[in-house]
Amino acid sequence: MAASEFTLIYRYFSALGSGEAVDLSVGDDCAILRLQKDERLATSVDTVVEGVHFPEDMFPEDIGYRAVSVAVSDLAAMGARPLGMTIALTLPKADEFWLNAFSQGVAQAVSKYGLPLIGGDTTRGALTITVQVLGALPLERALLRSGARPGDAVFVSGTLGDAAGALAFLNGQWQPAPVHAEFLLQRFNRPDARVALGQEILGVATSAIDISDGLLADAGHIAAASGVQLRIEPEALPLSPALSSCLDNNSRLRWALSGGDDYELCFTLPADCAAPDGCTRIGDVTEGEGVYTGLDLDFEAGYQHF
Repeated sequence: MAASEFTLIYRYFSALGSGEAVDLSVGDDCAILRLQKDERLATSVDTVVEGVHFPEDMFPEDIGYRAVSVAVSDLAAMGARPLGMTIALTLPKADEFWLNAFSQGVAQAVSKYGLPLIGGDTTRGALTITVQVLGALPLERALLRSGARPGDAVFVSGTLGDAAGALAFLNGQWQPAPVHAEFLLQRFNRPDARVALGQEILGVATSAIDISDGLLADAGHIAAASGVQLRIEPEALPLSPALSSCLDNNSRLRWALSGGDDYELCFTLPADCAAPDGCTRIGDVTEGEGVYTGLDLDFEAGYQHF
């Protein structure tokens, strides 16, 4: 006899719900979280679909970890302190081998981000994972897209284009050396949401966004919200040795500018501020609109669902 919905939840997810902000976790109709004095709630939700956001043959453990990291990246982009999350899981069937591996990936993300799983739902259908994240922000502070001003400098964390390079490898579009392929696949399968960086630049950065759809597209959101132009210097883009091993410069540039899925932060700082560790200055904010690279680009700015 197949396990019931409640049995599956209890067996694979009930142990992941404890945290210092959690008053009541999985088991009732609602979870209850506790905010500290002078804090407000930040929340975001992300959905990932098999065959659209991750390959059909991706390991369940990586799917679980990646689905959480993708959602947590939104908290990082706001400078929020993680409090808890819920997961709505749609499955074609109750495959307990798959669920066991998936829950291990979720557990690893729970541990990394200090983000307990406090509730959710399961239903039957095409494999789809929806993660809602909850975080805390000071009453008077948050990283927004709308604060960039002419004279600010533009920064990114980490390296760009790695996830796009990994997908190109998986699709047979290029063949990196094994050590580089392993690195790129790790960057796609296990993105690192920059939670600590978001909290570090909270109150200092004038704007921020996480790079999910591609640098050009996401920097364009900052430009539109702030009413400015972001001038990006393509030669300043930070590339990993793995991505740099691709000899096709146009491909490297396309992956770094429009590939997305790296979940690094793009943010602006006043010109006299030093770059945080692990971050690179890639341009400046000027009067105007949109994103300017000085290049005649023959590819889309980033990923679009429709």
